[in-house]
Amino acid sequence: MAKPLTRADGPASVPALLHRNAEQFADAPAYREKEFGIWQSWTWSQTRDEVEALALGLLNLGVNEGDFIAIIGRNRPYLYWAMVAAEMVGAVPVPLYQDANAEEMAYVLDHCGARFVIVGDQEQVDKVIEVQEDLHQFEHLIYLDPRGLRKYDHTTLHQYSHVQDQGRAARDEFIKELEARQAKLDYDSTGVMLYTSGTTGKPKGVVLSNRNIIETAKSSSAFDGLRQTDDILAYLPMAWVGDFIFSVGQAMWTGFCTNCPESADTMHVDLREIGPTYYFAPPRVFETQLTNVMIRMEDAGRFKKWLFDHFMAHARKVGPDILDGRNVSQMDRFKYNLGEFFVYGPLKNTLGFSRVRVGYTAGEAIGPEIFDFYRSLGINLKQLYGQTEATVFITAQPDGEVRSDTVGVTCPGVELKIADNGEVFYRSPGVFVEYYKNPESTADTKDAEGWVATGDAGFIEEDTGHLRIIDRAKDVGQMANGSLFAPKYVENKLKFFPNILEAVVFGSGREQCTAFINIDLTAVGNWAERNNIGYASYQELAQHPQVLATVKSHVEEVNASVAQDEMLSGCQVHRFVVLHKELDADDGELTRTRKVRRRIIEDKYSDIINALYDGSDEVSTTTEVTYEDGRKGSISATLTICDAAVSVVAAKMAAQ
Repeated sequence: MAKPLTRADGPASVPALLHRNAEQFADAPAYREKEFGIWQSWTWSQTRDEVEALALGLLNLGVNEGDFIAIIGRNRPYLYWAMVAAEMVGAVPVPLYQDANAEEMAYVLDHCGARFVIVGDQEQVDKVIEVQEDLHQFEHLIYLDPRGLRKYDHTTLHQYSHVQDQGRAARDEFIKELEARQAKLDYDSTGVMLYTSGTTGKPKGVVLSNRNIIETAKSSSAFDGLRQTDDILAYLPMAWVGDFIFSVGQAMWTGFCTNCPESADTMHVDLREIGPTYYFAPPRVFETQLTNVMIRMEDAGRFKKWLFDHFMAHARKVGPDILDGRNVSQMDRFKYNLGEFFVYGPLKNTLGFSRVRVGYTAGEAIGPEIFDFYRSLGINLKQLYGQTEATVFITAQPDGEVRSDTVGVTCPGVELKIADNGEVFYRSPGVFVEYYKNPESTADTKDAEGWVATGDAGFIEEDTGHLRIIDRAKDVGQMANGSLFAPKYVENKLKFFPNILEAVVFGSGREQCTAFINIDLTAVGNWAERNNIGYASYQELAQHPQVLATVKSHVEEVNASVAQDEMLSGCQVHRFVVLHKELDADDGELTRTRKVRRRIIEDKYSDIINALYDGSDEVSTTTEVTYEDGRKGSISATLTICDAAVSVVAAKMAAQ
């Protein structure tokens, strides 16, 4: 096979990187997948053969240069190969969120005009078939898992392996065309189109070039010393830019192995079996893991719990210093080594973190206690700040400069500036090309000099150069008394408690702040079980007097913390309600990446918000919900409205 186009300093496209890896790392593992309890493995040489067979099969089906190929499903090597094969034939891969409903999928498929869709299983096939009459450019649907699809009309429906087989059979006919299309790919060719989560409106298609992908992968891999021998676990949504840059961009650049779990249910078992050396998770994953650890320790015997508490106290004292290479006394180091033998090592093995050299979290702020817990175990957990339009990386924390209150310094090649209103702007080789079919939004977001508006408010520390993010710029406002209102700052503090899954704070233009709280059913349910408290539903548990009292104590603890910040002390929560249902992406209240759709929530729950501000002690409400099978229903509840004590500091400020 002819070599794809390369630049003087390396390959010029993702397919070219694949070709290089197949030559340099031919027999090294490229992808693994657990299926039916057994790990399957493909070398880089085998991966190239699989991708080429699919690319030839796509040519056989009539894929044209410039076509859009949607890819929907859980993390599987075959679907990652589909993204590379799509670019190989000159098309544009468009991964979609697999848990999106048919209507959400229909918008993206219609917006990009996808002629071809590649899906994982029957569930995704059914969603596409449900909306295909509204997709005027749609022609062919390719599925990976044949279970349940034998009796479907296969006129435009094709099995993935059959497409590959047909490609292999027609190799002599199409190989020249495939080589010609690959030869056209360069740094400015489109590598992927990823859709934003749509926090405030319809998702936008973010066009990323090979330049964006390769330059970002190259610089970020060098920043953390990523190696060809590294392993990652690919379990986050394939439609999310983070998974794309980790599992495709960096994997292709460094040649490390991407491991796919069998399912979401087996993810933690598979994580332990793989033992990744490079790992990413949003704060919620780390919080959930820590909650599960603490739940298990509550049920442990007295000696085991004492041992855990004793050595963890020492780990919090010296663990981060040992991790960062700072001076620690010989006695403290000896005691820490004992803790490694009795507690830290077994715990890291249980979590699947025994081999992690580089770990990252991003997307939301992570609680300092949670962040410090993992670092005290010797896990090199760091924070980064990025977005889809940046091909992820804007800032990251270098080794030895890791803190819980910042998101690090600029990544290689990135420039930062802060506007007069506090909004963060950046410029880098990773800056996206455009929003597809949306020149107005492109111009609003990226100026002629390449500066991109993040939509986040923050500031750069003068002495360290670290960036600190306050909140979304559009959400930062003023209270009625003129003090600063930054809801995300308070919400993140509330979510630091294991009992609180989600929080939404209100107060812009008002005299005081109020909040909605979602309890974490796992943590609170375990507490109820240990205390012999029976409950029949989430709604009943959420309104239990002891649960309300516990949440109230958390809110008041956050208020005391917020009061210490002179700039944001006016954001203390005076009244709150524990909601009768979890905020859900299927109900439109969250995005698929679990970001709060604040305006939708304000409109949907306006009756509860009014009750929070009119002095009511309770409120009766009826809420429409969406069930797993797509049916609509409603639930009714009478919710208790709770008052929370605020700090004296706030009272003093209000009196001034």
